[in-house]
Amino acid sequence: MIDIRLKKKLSAASGEMLLDVQLEIKAGEFITLYGDSGAGKTSVLRMLAGLMQPDEGKIIVDQNTWFDSENGTELRTQRRPIGFLFQEYALFPNMTVRENLLFALDKGQDKAIVDDLIEIIELEDLQHRNPDKLSGGQKQRVALARALVRKPRILMLDEPFSALDRNMRIKLQDYVLKVHRQFKLTTLLISHEISEVIKMSDRIFIIENGKIVKNDRPLSLFTNQQVSGKFQFTGEIISIEKADVIYIVHILVGANFVKIIADQTDVAELQAGDQVLVASKAFNPMIIKLNKV
Repeated sequence: MIDIRLKKKLSAASGEMLLDVQLEIKAGEFITLYGDSGAGKTSVLRMLAGLMQPDEGKIIVDQNTWFDSENGTELRTQRRPIGFLFQEYALFPNMTVRENLLFALDKGQDKAIVDDLIEIIELEDLQHRNPDKLSGGQKQRVALARALVRKPRILMLDEPFSALDRNMRIKLQDYVLKVHRQFKLTTLLISHEISEVIKMSDRIFIIENGKIVKNDRPLSLFTNQQVSGKFQFTGEIISIEKADVIYIVHILVGANFVKIIADQTDVAELQAGDQVLVASKAFNPMIIKLNKV
């Protein structure tokens, strides 16, 4: 269990803003912080990591106090079992992939974890290359592996896929979900992509002007109805074509196109560019427009 209660005065575009948040996160959960730029999301992660000091509050992880403004407790960043993945890769340019991972080990730590991560994140063919020989997606895979080298209990991701193309973003989402489950991590993600949030998250905290205004399962927040079914996937409508008395909705799901047959009622409020959820209902697909919150 992670119990976070933080207050911090921040400088925002509109002036001074008071960040005042309370989060309770269960071990093993995948949590997303969602909200506009400047709402305070990154500051929450930085304070949890010990990279920013709160004005007041507490951070308690598995009954261990990392920060307490009342008694002056402040655990150094190096002693917090966290992995942090930023938008920037921050790899050492003069080291190979393997050397970057080895450098991140704690003193005396078993080097076997490096081989494990190279296999799990599929870096075998890249391990002897320097970063300048890697694509953006490959660099981010290395950065993810490096964040896991010290076997953290908490993995924090600050919009790590935003600079990548759609195909690579989807692959990296799958890698993150894989290591989240395999290493039994508690993971906190910052993302603006609704489909990404729904795919990856157990719960979402929506932050506005430094306050948490909503906290729920992603589908409960982004749809207006209860959704069940044997399959569910999210995508973006590319086009809607009329064919006799029916409509064909072309939806981009990851790198693939899916065609869904719909009637006039189904497409009445849909248009190209909408983010949608497709789910089964009585063996027929239903298309649900995702709300922006």
